[in-house]
Amino acid sequence: MDATKLQHVYRRLDLLDDRLTHRVRPRQPANMGRLNPQLMEERVKDLSQYTVELKEILQELVDSLRPAR
Repeated sequence: MDATKLQHVYRRLDLLDDRLTHRVRPRQPANMGRLNPQLMEERVKDLSQYTVELKEILQELVDSLRPAR
């Protein structure tokens, strides 16, 4: 396990959480009817960005846990 990489992954995950988690967290179903197409598109974009970055971070995590060769 590479401790430096693991710390880097944790920092990236923490930054992602600070930047986007509040934007992709589910809201009350009653508010969903008030979304116009622009807001819906923005939410989908935020969720897509979050998903892609999370996938990259998880890949780094897996790589950091592999034994060094």
